[in-house]
Amino acid sequence: MTHHLILGAGPAGVIAAETIRKHAPHDSITLVGDEPEPPYSRMAIPYLLMGNIAEGGTHLRKSATHFADLKINVIQARAKQVDVANKSVALDNGQTLTFDRLLIATGSVPVNPPIPGMDSAGVHHCWTLDDARHIMKRAVKGARVLQLGAGFIGCIIMEALAARGVRLSVVEMGDRMVPRMMGPTAGGMIRDWCEAKGVQVFTGTKVEAIEPGAPGEPLKVRLSNGQHMEADLVISAAGVKPLIGFLEHSGITCLQGVLTDEHLQTNVPGIYAAGDCAEAFDKVSGKTIVSAIQPNAAEQARVAALNMVGQPTALKGVTQINVLDTLGLVSTSFGNWEGEAGGEHVELTDKVAGRHLSLQFNGDVMVGSNSVGWTEHVGVMRGLVEGAISLGDWKDRLLHDPTQLMVAYIACAQGQDQWSGAADERRR
Repeated sequence: MTHHLILGAGPAGVIAAETIRKHAPHDSITLVGDEPEPPYSRMAIPYLLMGNIAEGGTHLRKSATHFADLKINVIQARAKQVDVANKSVALDNGQTLTFDRLLIATGSVPVNPPIPGMDSAGVHHCWTLDDARHIMKRAVKGARVLQLGAGFIGCIIMEALAARGVRLSVVEMGDRMVPRMMGPTAGGMIRDWCEAKGVQVFTGTKVEAIEPGAPGEPLKVRLSNGQHMEADLVISAAGVKPLIGFLEHSGITCLQGVLTDEHLQTNVPGIYAAGDCAEAFDKVSGKTIVSAIQPNAAEQARVAALNMVGQPTALKGVTQINVLDTLGLVSTSFGNWEGEAGGEHVELTDKVAGRHLSLQFNGDVMVGSNSVGWTEHVGVMRGLVEGAISLGDWKDRLLHDPTQLMVAYIACAQGQDQWSGAADERRR
C-alpha cells in the first residue's frame, strides 16, 4: 500500500489529500499541519476580524470528523528535515515518518523586518488565527493602529481594520501602495483613495524602531521621515516568503520556492510541491514563479495529487492574477503588468472619476494589465492575458482606445477557440 505524506494543512495540502483519496481509495495518507487548529483558510481571517464570520467560518471543512471519515491521518507538528535517501521526514515532535510519495505544501511565513522592538507586546503579524485573536483584543473602536506594509495582503488587512473603527496609519517603504502589483499612477490613486477615507498613509517611509510602553501604555514608533507616533497596536504586513528552510541540504532544488516541473514534481522522483511554497513554470511569462494565491494552490494541489497516484497530468500554467478591494476601490493586476522590453503599452487615466487602465503588449498579444476602478472588463483582461490571444489589427485599435477590450476579446477569441471562456466570464 502506497503511503502519501503531505507537509502542510492549508488549502493545497487539504485538496491534495482529498484528491488522492478520491483516486486511490486504499492508499495511506498522512497530513501534517503545524498549527493547533483544524485546517483553515488564511484568506478568511479578514472576515473574522470584520465580525462577518466566527472562527469556525475559517475552517476549510466544517465537519469535525471530515478527515477521519476519509481515513486521512492528521498530525500536528512541523517538518524539521527531509531525508531523500531514506524517504523519511523528521518532525519537531520527535516522530520520523516514512513515505512513498511526498508533497511539500508548507505555504508561506511572514517576513520579519529587522526593526528594534518587533518582539514587543502589542506587535503582531496578521497571518494565523492566533494572530487574529490578539489583534481583535487591541483593535477596538478608536484604537491607534499602525500597519507596516501596504502590499496586497496589507490592503486586505487594512479593509478589516477600518471596519473595526480604528484610527489607522499605514507605513510603506515603497514609493506607492501595492508596489508589486501596481504602477506609480495606480498605486498613487489607491493611496489618495485611502487618505480620503481617513487612513493616514506614509509611502517611501520605514519604521526605524518600536519602543514598548509600560503596561497599559502605548507603543512608541519612530519613522524614517522623522515622525514619532504612538500606537495601541502595530501590525506587520511586510510580505511573506515560502516556508522551505527545512529543505536545506536535502538535495531538493529550491530557488525562491521549491522548483517543480509541469507535473509539480521536484528534481527528486516521487517528491512534489504545490501552493505558496512551490515555484512552477508559467507559460504566459515563460519563467518559473511563486504566485502565492489560493486559486494556484488549489490547482497545483490537484495536479500534484493526480501525478502522485499515477495519473500523468500537466499544469496548464500559473495564474498571475490579483483582484483587490481597498476600502471599496477595486483594482486588478494581470500577467506582466510592468510590460516587456520593446513592447508597446497604453494608459488611460481619469483621476476625478477614480479610473485607470494600463495595457501591456508584446507583438499583438496583451501580456499584462493594471486597472483601478474599472470593474467591467476584469474577466476579459484575464482572458486575453492568460489565453495569449493574438489580437492582430485589434492591438492597434486598443492602443488607440483601450476601453474596447470586450469587443476585441469577442472578435479575436472566437477564431482561436477561446469563445467558451469568454462566455463563461460574461455569465459570472
